[in-house]
Amino acid sequence: MYDSPVKLFVLDFGLFKVHSNGRVIGICGYLIETRTGRRILVDTGFPAKYAYDIAKASEEDNLGDFGEVIALTEANLPAGQLACIGLSPADIDCLVMTHTHIDHVGGIADFPRAPLVIGAEERSLPRPLYWKGGQPLEWPDVETIVVSKDLDLFPGVRLLTTPGHSPGHLSLLVSLPNTGQVLLTADAISRPAEIEGRFAGSWNEEMAIESAERILRIAKSCNAFVIYGHSPEQWPTLRKAPQFYD
Repeated sequence: MYDSPVKLFVLDFGLFKVHSNGRVIGICGYLIETRTGRRILVDTGFPAKYAYDIAKASEEDNLGDFGEVIALTEANLPAGQLACIGLSPADIDCLVMTHTHIDHVGGIADFPRAPLVIGAEERSLPRPLYWKGGQPLEWPDVETIVVSKDLDLFPGVRLLTTPGHSPGHLSLLVSLPNTGQVLLTADAISRPAEIEGRFAGSWNEEMAIESAERILRIAKSCNAFVIYGHSPEQWPTLRKAPQFYD
């Protein structure tokens, strides 16, 4: 049977407040379901320890000077978000990591049977990036698909290499039967204002600008609905699981 995406769930992994400007951002992941029943998870949010003791976890990771997790419970962990649509971590057939910062990579070890899809420059690092040079997480011992150029994961799901925010960042272009093309920028464009700010503070600002301009051209060419990585304005408007885009 021809396979293609039929549903896209936006997963709510909690809320984070940036101290320098007071901006409150959603921490998101995605679940893609295909016609044949495959389930692809994109990103995993903060580590589970934040659901049980935010203050202690923040101190361990030295988050305090940058910002704070202001809402994150067990319901916001990957298992909790999957449960709200009747699934469990064991139901995940593939895990795509857009990159390995703390708010995306926290649950990377929670899917021991799912192949990992990740950017080549990210996976070449000894450990996931995590936060501020602290790298407490190990790479999971699973089948790994390393992406060094744009790749069709399967029909209707295209991985786009978008380095700049991090060395091996990936974005996704998902084709849905009714919504049409959906661009998941992840942190290649966390919010539209980043474009005007020229991605100041990125790992590589020049590469970040090039990546953002490229994926926006792609989005324009196919009239894609763009979902940004951390847009305070867009986040409240998005359908969250158990609702979905089809």
